[in-house]
Amino acid sequence: MAEAQEQERTEQPTQKRIDDAREKGNVPRSRELTMTAVMLAGAAALMGFGSQLATHAAGDMRASLELSREAMLAPDSMQLALSAAADSALNYLTPVLLATLIAALIAPLAIGGWNFSGKAIAPDFQRLSPLAGLKRIFGLNGWVELAKALAKCLVVGGIGTVIVFAMLDDTVGVGRMAAAAGIARAANLVVFALLAMSAALAIIAAVDVPYQLWNYTRQLKMTRQEIRDELKETDGRPEIKSRIRQMQQRMAQQRMMQAVPKADVVITNPTHYAVALKYDAKRMRAPRVVAKGADLVALAIRKLATEHRVPVFEAPALARALFRHTKVEREIPGGLYVAVAQVLTYIYHLRHLSPQLAARMIKPNPEVGAEYLAEEAGYGSDRAHGGTPGTEQ
Repeated sequence: MAEAQEQERTEQPTQKRIDDAREKGNVPRSRELTMTAVMLAGAAALMGFGSQLATHAAGDMRASLELSREAMLAPDSMQLALSAAADSALNYLTPVLLATLIAALIAPLAIGGWNFSGKAIAPDFQRLSPLAGLKRIFGLNGWVELAKALAKCLVVGGIGTVIVFAMLDDTVGVGRMAAAAGIARAANLVVFALLAMSAALAIIAAVDVPYQLWNYTRQLKMTRQEIRDELKETDGRPEIKSRIRQMQQRMAQQRMMQAVPKADVVITNPTHYAVALKYDAKRMRAPRVVAKGADLVALAIRKLATEHRVPVFEAPALARALFRHTKVEREIPGGLYVAVAQVLTYIYHLRHLSPQLAARMIKPNPEVGAEYLAEEAGYGSDRAHGGTPGTEQ
Protein backbone atom coordinates (compact mmCIF):
# COMPACT_ATOMS: atom_id res chain seq x y z
CA MET A 1 0.00 0.00 0.00
CA ALA A 2 2.80 2.40 0.89
CA GLU A 3 4.56 1.66 -2.40
CA ALA A 4 1.36 2.32 -4.36
CA GLN A 5 0.86 5.67 -2.62
CA GLU A 6 4.49 6.53 -3.33
CA GLN A 7 3.87 6.23 -7.06
CA GLU A 8 0.77 8.42 -7.08
CA ARG A 9 1.28 11.75 -8.81
CA THR A 10 0.14 13.95 -5.94
CA GLU A 11 2.86 16.61 -5.94
CA GLN A 12 2.73 19.85 -7.89
CA PRO A 13 5.24 20.06 -10.77
CA THR A 14 8.51 21.82 -10.07
CA GLN A 15 9.76 24.72 -12.17
CA LYS A 16 12.37 22.45 -13.76
CA ARG A 17 9.68 20.00 -14.90
CA ILE A 18 7.64 22.86 -16.39
CA ASP A 19 10.71 24.22 -18.19
CA ASP A 20 11.55 20.76 -19.57
CA ALA A 21 7.98 20.40 -20.83
CA ARG A 22 8.18 23.76 -22.60
CA GLU A 23 11.43 22.70 -24.26
CA LYS A 24 9.55 19.72 -25.67
CA GLY A 25 6.77 21.99 -26.95
CA ASN A 26 4.31 20.95 -24.24
CA VAL A 27 2.42 24.10 -23.24
CA PRO A 28 -1.26 24.69 -22.37
CA ARG A 29 -3.36 25.58 -25.41
CA SER A 30 -7.07 26.21 -26.04
CA ARG A 31 -8.22 25.91 -29.64
CA GLU A 32 -11.61 27.35 -28.68
CA LEU A 33 -9.94 30.50 -27.35
CA THR A 34 -7.93 30.93 -30.56
CA MET A 35 -11.01 30.32 -32.72
CA THR A 36 -13.01 32.87 -30.72
CA ALA A 37 -10.25 35.47 -31.01
CA VAL A 38 -9.97 34.93 -34.78
CA MET A 39 -13.71 35.29 -35.32
CA LEU A 40 -13.90 38.43 -33.17
CA ALA A 41 -10.94 39.95 -34.99
CA GLY A 42 -12.55 39.18 -38.35
CA ALA A 43 -15.82 40.75 -37.25
CA ALA A 44 -14.01 43.85 -35.95
CA ALA A 45 -12.10 44.20 -39.24
CA LEU A 46 -15.31 43.89 -41.25
CA MET A 47 -16.95 46.54 -39.08
CA GLY A 48 -13.99 48.89 -39.55
CA PHE A 49 -13.44 48.33 -43.27
CA GLY A 50 -16.95 47.24 -44.30
CA SER A 51 -17.75 50.32 -46.39
CA GLN A 52 -14.45 50.15 -48.27
CA LEU A 53 -14.89 46.43 -48.86
CA ALA A 54 -18.38 47.01 -50.25
CA THR A 55 -17.15 49.73 -52.61
CA HIS A 56 -14.28 47.64 -53.94
CA ALA A 57 -16.41 44.51 -54.24
CA ALA A 58 -19.08 46.42 -56.19
CA GLY A 59 -16.41 47.82 -58.53
CA ASP A 60 -14.96 44.35 -59.14
CA MET A 61 -18.41 42.89 -59.83
CA ARG A 62 -19.17 45.67 -62.30
CA ALA A 63 -15.80 45.24 -64.03
CA SER A 64 -16.28 41.49 -64.25
CA LEU A 65 -19.67 41.87 -65.96
CA GLU A 66 -18.63 44.60 -68.38
CA LEU A 67 -16.74 42.70 -71.05
CA SER A 68 -16.15 44.05 -74.56
CA ARG A 69 -16.73 41.96 -77.69
CA GLU A 70 -12.99 41.68 -78.29
CA ALA A 71 -12.40 40.46 -74.73
CA MET A 72 -15.13 37.85 -75.00
CA LEU A 73 -13.67 36.48 -78.26
CA ALA A 74 -10.11 36.34 -76.90
CA PRO A 75 -9.20 32.78 -75.77
CA ASP A 76 -7.51 33.89 -72.53
CA SER A 77 -9.95 36.66 -71.57
CA MET A 78 -11.63 34.69 -68.75
CA GLN A 79 -8.30 33.72 -67.22
CA LEU A 80 -7.09 37.32 -67.26
CA ALA A 81 -10.36 38.60 -65.81
CA LEU A 82 -10.29 36.04 -63.02
CA SER A 83 -6.64 36.86 -62.20
CA ALA A 84 -7.35 40.58 -62.04
CA ALA A 85 -10.40 40.02 -59.81
CA ALA A 86 -8.39 37.80 -57.47
CA ASP A 87 -5.58 40.38 -57.17
CA SER A 88 -8.06 43.13 -56.42
CA ALA A 89 -9.91 41.04 -53.84
CA LEU A 90 -6.65 40.14 -52.12
CA ASN A 91 -5.75 43.83 -51.85
CA TYR A 92 -8.93 44.98 -50.14
CA LEU A 93 -9.24 41.83 -48.01
CA THR A 94 -5.70 42.28 -46.62
CA PRO A 95 -6.84 44.17 -43.46
CA VAL A 96 -9.25 41.38 -42.57
CA LEU A 97 -6.65 38.69 -43.19
CA LEU A 98 -4.03 40.57 -41.15
CA ALA A 99 -6.45 41.04 -38.26
CA THR A 100 -7.25 37.34 -38.12
CA LEU A 101 -3.56 36.41 -38.43
CA ILE A 102 -2.57 38.69 -35.55
CA ALA A 103 -5.40 37.30 -33.41
CA ALA A 104 -4.26 33.74 -34.13
CA LEU A 105 -0.71 34.65 -33.01
CA ILE A 106 -1.64 36.65 -29.92
CA ALA A 107 -4.43 34.42 -28.54
CA PRO A 108 -2.03 31.66 -27.31
CA LEU A 109 -0.26 34.25 -25.13
CA ALA A 110 -3.27 34.29 -22.83
CA ILE A 111 -2.52 30.90 -21.26
CA GLY A 112 0.69 29.42 -22.63
CA GLY A 113 2.75 32.18 -24.21
CA TRP A 114 4.83 31.87 -27.33
CA ASN A 115 6.95 28.77 -27.46
CA PHE A 116 8.95 27.30 -30.33
CA SER A 117 10.51 23.89 -29.93
CA GLY A 118 12.19 21.75 -32.54
CA LYS A 119 11.38 18.66 -30.49
CA ALA A 120 7.67 19.24 -31.07
CA ILE A 121 8.05 18.82 -34.84
CA ALA A 122 10.54 15.97 -34.65
CA PRO A 123 9.25 12.51 -35.69
CA ASP A 124 7.82 10.54 -32.78
CA PHE A 125 7.04 6.96 -33.75
CA GLN A 126 5.28 6.35 -30.45
CA ARG A 127 2.38 8.39 -31.80
CA LEU A 128 1.88 5.67 -34.42
CA SER A 129 1.22 3.09 -31.73
CA PRO A 130 -2.39 1.81 -31.93
CA LEU A 131 -2.47 1.27 -28.17
CA ALA A 132 -1.41 4.87 -27.52
CA GLY A 133 -4.03 6.03 -30.00
CA LEU A 134 -6.77 4.09 -28.20
CA LYS A 135 -5.68 5.59 -24.89
CA ARG A 136 -5.93 9.08 -26.36
CA ILE A 137 -9.37 8.36 -27.83
CA PHE A 138 -10.90 6.72 -24.76
CA GLY A 139 -8.94 8.68 -22.17
CA LEU A 140 -10.01 11.79 -20.29
CA ASN A 141 -8.84 14.12 -23.05
CA GLY A 142 -10.75 12.16 -25.67
CA TRP A 143 -14.01 12.39 -23.75
CA VAL A 144 -13.48 16.10 -23.11
CA GLU A 145 -12.81 16.78 -26.79
CA LEU A 146 -15.95 14.83 -27.68
CA ALA A 147 -17.97 16.88 -25.20
CA LYS A 148 -16.60 20.11 -26.63
CA ALA A 149 -17.39 19.02 -30.18
CA LEU A 150 -20.98 18.18 -29.20
CA ALA A 151 -21.29 21.48 -27.33
CA LYS A 152 -20.05 23.40 -30.36
CA CYS A 153 -22.49 21.59 -32.59
CA LEU A 154 -25.41 22.24 -30.26
CA VAL A 155 -24.60 25.80 -29.17
CA VAL A 156 -23.01 27.20 -32.31
CA GLY A 157 -25.29 25.23 -34.60
CA GLY A 158 -28.37 26.26 -32.65
CA ILE A 159 -27.41 29.93 -32.66
CA GLY A 160 -26.54 29.71 -36.36
CA THR A 161 -29.95 28.22 -37.13
CA VAL A 162 -31.70 30.96 -35.19
CA ILE A 163 -29.68 33.61 -37.03
CA VAL A 164 -30.45 32.11 -40.44
CA PHE A 165 -34.20 32.11 -39.82
CA ALA A 166 -34.09 35.56 -38.19
CA MET A 167 -32.23 37.10 -41.13
CA LEU A 168 -33.93 35.09 -43.89
CA ASP A 169 -35.95 38.00 -45.24
CA ASP A 170 -32.93 40.34 -45.14
CA THR A 171 -30.75 37.77 -46.87
CA VAL A 172 -33.27 37.26 -49.64
CA GLY A 173 -33.77 41.02 -49.97
CA VAL A 174 -30.06 41.57 -50.64
CA GLY A 175 -30.54 40.14 -54.14
CA ARG A 176 -33.05 42.89 -54.99
CA MET A 177 -30.73 45.73 -53.97
CA ALA A 178 -28.21 47.64 -56.04
CA ALA A 179 -24.74 46.12 -56.13
CA ALA A 180 -23.06 48.55 -53.69
CA ALA A 181 -26.00 48.63 -51.28
CA GLY A 182 -26.47 44.88 -51.46
CA ILE A 183 -22.81 44.16 -50.70
CA ALA A 184 -22.82 46.61 -47.78
CA ARG A 185 -25.98 45.01 -46.39
CA ALA A 186 -24.50 41.53 -46.80
CA ALA A 187 -21.35 42.64 -44.97
CA ASN A 188 -23.46 43.90 -42.06
CA LEU A 189 -25.33 40.61 -41.89
CA VAL A 190 -22.03 38.69 -41.91
CA VAL A 191 -20.65 40.87 -39.11
CA PHE A 192 -23.76 40.31 -36.99
CA ALA A 193 -23.59 36.56 -37.60
CA LEU A 194 -19.89 36.47 -36.70
CA LEU A 195 -20.48 38.37 -33.46
CA ALA A 196 -23.31 36.04 -32.47
CA MET A 197 -21.26 32.94 -33.29
CA SER A 198 -18.23 34.38 -31.45
CA ALA A 199 -20.37 34.91 -28.35
CA ALA A 200 -21.32 31.24 -28.45
CA LEU A 201 -17.68 30.18 -28.84
CA ALA A 202 -16.65 32.55 -26.03
CA ILE A 203 -18.92 30.62 -23.67
CA ILE A 204 -17.21 27.36 -24.63
CA ALA A 205 -13.74 28.97 -24.39
CA ALA A 206 -14.55 30.30 -20.89
CA VAL A 207 -15.01 26.68 -19.81
CA ASP A 208 -12.18 25.23 -21.89
CA VAL A 209 -9.40 27.58 -20.73
CA PRO A 210 -9.60 26.66 -17.00
CA TYR A 211 -9.85 23.01 -17.96
CA GLN A 212 -6.74 23.19 -20.16
CA LEU A 213 -4.75 24.83 -17.36
CA TRP A 214 -5.94 22.23 -14.85
CA ASN A 215 -5.25 19.35 -17.22
CA TYR A 216 -1.78 20.68 -18.07
CA THR A 217 -0.87 20.79 -14.37
CA ARG A 218 -2.39 17.35 -13.83
CA GLN A 219 -0.28 15.83 -16.60
CA LEU A 220 2.91 17.33 -15.16
CA LYS A 221 2.26 16.30 -11.55
CA MET A 222 5.05 14.29 -9.98
CA THR A 223 5.50 11.48 -7.51
CA ARG A 224 7.57 12.04 -4.39
CA GLN A 225 10.26 9.79 -5.78
CA GLU A 226 10.48 11.92 -8.94
CA ILE A 227 10.91 15.04 -6.81
CA ARG A 228 13.68 13.37 -4.81
CA ASP A 229 15.43 12.23 -8.00
CA GLU A 230 15.18 15.74 -9.44
CA LEU A 231 16.67 17.25 -6.30
CA LYS A 232 19.54 14.78 -6.53
CA GLU A 233 20.17 15.73 -10.15
CA THR A 234 19.90 19.45 -9.41
CA ASP A 235 21.81 19.70 -6.13
CA GLY A 236 24.02 16.67 -6.55
CA ARG A 237 23.91 13.30 -4.86
CA PRO A 238 24.59 13.19 -1.09
CA GLU A 239 27.88 11.32 -1.47
CA ILE A 240 29.13 13.87 -4.01
CA LYS A 241 28.03 16.78 -1.82
CA SER A 242 29.78 15.18 1.15
CA ARG A 243 32.95 14.78 -0.89
CA ILE A 244 32.77 18.42 -1.96
CA ARG A 245 32.33 19.56 1.64
CA GLN A 246 35.34 17.51 2.69
CA MET A 247 37.46 19.08 -0.03
CA GLN A 248 36.26 22.55 0.94
CA GLN A 249 37.10 21.91 4.59
CA ARG A 250 40.52 20.58 3.62
CA MET A 251 41.25 23.65 1.50
CA ALA A 252 40.03 25.96 4.28
CA GLN A 253 42.24 24.16 6.78
CA GLN A 254 45.24 24.53 4.48
CA ARG A 255 44.62 28.28 4.16
CA MET A 256 44.22 28.45 7.94
CA MET A 257 47.52 26.67 8.54
CA GLN A 258 49.30 29.06 6.19
CA ALA A 259 48.26 31.92 8.49
CA VAL A 260 49.72 30.37 11.67
CA PRO A 261 53.35 31.49 11.02
CA LYS A 262 52.12 35.11 10.82
CA ALA A 263 50.21 34.95 14.12
CA ASP A 264 51.26 36.93 17.21
CA VAL A 265 50.40 34.19 19.70
CA VAL A 266 48.84 30.73 19.94
CA ILE A 267 46.72 30.18 23.04
CA THR A 268 46.38 26.52 24.07
CA ASN A 269 44.35 24.36 26.46
CA PRO A 270 47.22 23.02 26.54
CA THR A 271 46.48 19.86 24.53
CA HIS A 272 42.87 19.81 23.37
CA TYR A 273 42.54 23.32 21.90
CA ALA A 274 44.75 25.81 20.10
CA VAL A 275 43.74 29.28 18.85
CA ALA A 276 46.11 31.51 16.86
CA LEU A 277 45.57 35.29 17.15
CA LYS A 278 46.81 38.22 15.09
CA TYR A 279 46.52 41.91 15.93
CA ASP A 280 47.51 44.92 13.85
CA ALA A 281 46.52 48.16 15.54
CA LYS A 282 46.61 50.07 12.22
CA ARG A 283 44.24 47.75 10.33
CA MET A 284 42.20 45.94 12.99
CA ARG A 285 39.77 47.15 15.62
CA ALA A 286 40.38 44.05 17.76
CA PRO A 287 42.53 40.90 17.67
CA ARG A 288 41.47 38.45 14.97
CA VAL A 289 41.44 34.64 14.98
CA VAL A 290 43.56 33.36 12.08
CA ALA A 291 43.46 29.65 12.98
CA LYS A 292 41.90 27.35 15.54
CA GLY A 293 41.43 23.64 16.06
CA ALA A 294 40.92 20.79 18.47
CA ASP A 295 42.87 17.61 19.17
CA LEU A 296 44.91 16.68 16.07
CA VAL A 297 44.36 20.06 14.42
CA ALA A 298 45.41 21.77 17.65
CA LEU A 299 48.54 19.63 17.73
CA ALA A 300 49.37 20.67 14.15
CA ILE A 301 48.87 24.35 15.02
CA ARG A 302 51.18 24.10 18.03
CA LYS A 303 53.80 22.26 16.02
CA LEU A 304 53.69 24.81 13.22
CA ALA A 305 53.88 27.67 15.72
CA THR A 306 56.93 26.13 17.37
CA GLU A 307 58.67 25.68 14.01
CA HIS A 308 58.17 29.38 13.13
CA ARG A 309 58.90 30.66 16.65
CA VAL A 310 55.37 31.90 17.30
CA PRO A 311 54.81 32.24 21.09
CA VAL A 312 52.58 29.55 22.57
CA PHE A 313 50.66 30.68 25.65
CA GLU A 314 48.91 28.19 27.90
CA ALA A 315 45.53 29.46 29.18
CA PRO A 316 42.94 26.64 29.33
CA ALA A 317 39.82 28.68 30.10
CA LEU A 318 40.67 31.38 27.56
CA ALA A 319 41.54 28.80 24.88
CA ARG A 320 38.22 27.03 25.35
CA ALA A 321 36.29 30.30 25.27
CA LEU A 322 38.06 31.47 22.12
CA PHE A 323 37.54 28.13 20.38
CA ARG A 324 33.85 28.04 21.23
CA HIS A 325 32.86 31.67 20.64
CA THR A 326 34.97 32.79 17.69
CA LYS A 327 35.27 32.08 13.98
CA VAL A 328 38.33 32.00 11.78
CA GLU A 329 39.16 35.36 10.17
CA ARG A 330 36.75 37.12 12.55
CA GLU A 331 37.47 39.43 15.47
CA ILE A 332 37.16 38.13 19.03
CA PRO A 333 34.01 39.05 21.02
CA GLY A 334 34.06 42.08 23.29
CA GLY A 335 33.80 39.98 26.45
CA LEU A 336 37.27 38.52 25.81
CA TYR A 337 39.06 41.80 25.03
CA VAL A 338 40.65 42.18 28.49
CA ALA A 339 41.88 38.60 28.74
CA VAL A 340 43.41 38.63 25.27
CA ALA A 341 44.92 42.07 25.88
CA GLN A 342 46.75 40.70 28.95
CA VAL A 343 48.22 37.89 26.88
CA LEU A 344 49.27 40.12 23.97
CA THR A 345 50.82 42.69 26.33
CA TYR A 346 52.85 39.94 27.95
CA ILE A 347 53.98 38.59 24.55
CA TYR A 348 54.93 42.07 23.25
CA HIS A 349 57.06 42.71 26.37
CA LEU A 350 58.88 39.41 25.95
CA ARG A 351 59.98 40.43 22.44
CA HIS A 352 62.00 43.36 23.80
CA LEU A 353 63.56 41.65 26.82
CA SER A 354 66.64 39.55 27.11
CA PRO A 355 66.19 35.84 27.90
CA GLN A 356 67.28 36.45 31.54
CA LEU A 357 64.73 39.23 32.11
CA ALA A 358 62.03 37.36 30.20
CA ALA A 359 62.46 34.37 32.51
CA ARG A 360 61.87 36.62 35.56
CA MET A 361 58.73 38.23 34.10
CA ILE A 362 55.52 37.12 35.81
CA LYS A 363 53.18 35.30 33.48
CA PRO A 364 49.62 36.68 33.58
CA ASN A 365 46.58 34.59 34.41
CA PRO A 366 43.84 35.97 32.11
CA GLU A 367 40.36 35.73 33.58
CA VAL A 368 37.32 34.78 31.50
CA GLY A 369 33.83 36.07 32.24
CA ALA A 370 31.37 33.90 34.13
CA GLU A 371 29.09 33.60 31.08
CA TYR A 372 31.92 31.98 29.09
CA LEU A 373 32.90 29.69 31.97
CA ALA A 374 29.31 28.44 32.38
CA GLU A 375 28.93 27.62 28.70
CA GLU A 376 32.37 26.06 28.47
CA ALA A 377 31.60 23.83 31.47
CA GLY A 378 28.67 22.32 29.60
CA TYR A 379 30.70 22.01 26.45
CA GLY A 380 33.52 20.32 28.33
CA SER A 381 31.10 17.74 29.76
CA ASP A 382 29.95 16.93 26.24
CA ARG A 383 33.55 16.25 25.22
CA ALA A 384 34.00 14.05 28.26
CA HIS A 385 31.17 11.84 26.98
CA GLY A 386 32.84 11.22 23.64
CA GLY A 387 32.41 14.49 21.67
CA THR A 388 35.40 15.44 19.53
CA PRO A 389 34.96 18.81 17.90
CA GLY A 390 37.17 19.72 15.00
CA THR A 391 37.86 23.03 13.42
CA GLU A 392 34.98 25.49 13.09
CA GLN A 393 34.97 27.89 10.16
